[in-house]
Amino acid sequence: MKKIVFAAMIGSMLITNSYAENIGLTLARSDSAFLTILRNGIQDRAKSLENITIQVEDAQNDASRQLNQVQNFISSGVDAILVVAVDGDGTPAITKMATDAKIPVIYVNHPPADIDSLPETAAFVGSNEVDSGTIQTKEVCKLLGGKGDIFVLMGPLNNHSSITRTKDIHDVIATDACKGMKVIEEQSANWDRLEAANIMTNWLSAGTKFDAVIANNDEMAIGAIQAMKSADVNMANVIVAGIDATPDGLAAMKIGDLDVTVFQNAIAQGAAATDAAVALARKQPAERNIWVPFDLVTPQNMQGYAKANQ
Repeated sequence: MKKIVFAAMIGSMLITNSYAENIGLTLARSDSAFLTILRNGIQDRAKSLENITIQVEDAQNDASRQLNQVQNFISSGVDAILVVAVDGDGTPAITKMATDAKIPVIYVNHPPADIDSLPETAAFVGSNEVDSGTIQTKEVCKLLGGKGDIFVLMGPLNNHSSITRTKDIHDVIATDACKGMKVIEEQSANWDRLEAANIMTNWLSAGTKFDAVIANNDEMAIGAIQAMKSADVNMANVIVAGIDATPDGLAAMKIGDLDVTVFQNAIAQGAAATDAAVALARKQPAERNIWVPFDLVTPQNMQGYAKANQ
């Protein structure tokens, strides 16, 4: 796997050159806590370089809107395009449009469907989602002693990260060490705290006994926690797991509500994506795939991640 160190090397090269680039960024949704941190990582890295402008558009979780935004970027003559994709299905069309226009396109966080056949003027920067849900669920299994009934809160059903993270959960539960665990309910809350709270409230109203809640991200884990606390559930008797190690997620961990999360380095992803966009815009070499590793975060080591995604 390509290390993020490579991106840092690109960055050190870029600082010494006197260019000016206008980079378009289409963000899947601006109301996501994690994607806000990612956007900040992109913009902060651009500010550290000279004469780099980031033009941000919010796709509002609409693939058609995102495609239009890419078309507008191309029409306005941007030097490179950063795409945090709404879903993978629309990415081949985006890749073709950008490539035909001879404009580099860099996918960030959400991998494109055509990741294995990207042209030389395209790249992906993100983290391997097979690791995220696997790390998360293995820790839940450890805390439960390999057995227990599980609620699963999923992201959007058409989203690569959500699909993979949910598959990770089932794959870990299928192993001998965790075969005593069972998913009793799973539902999509679309990465959203309020939707997750409403789903959790419905599950609680049904009176089904459970031992853990595994959510595809911290926001949904927090929503579940809020619903449980409103229903006077003893949080000491329930394991709750999320992914992303957002500031709100770590705050929930600090007070003992969130037991497990997985650090996804949004700042590093954003910086590496910006470096790749600038390098490709300047016709300099850049890796086709840049991977940023996930890390397990628990109450025992959370302090080391407290300021990482801010």
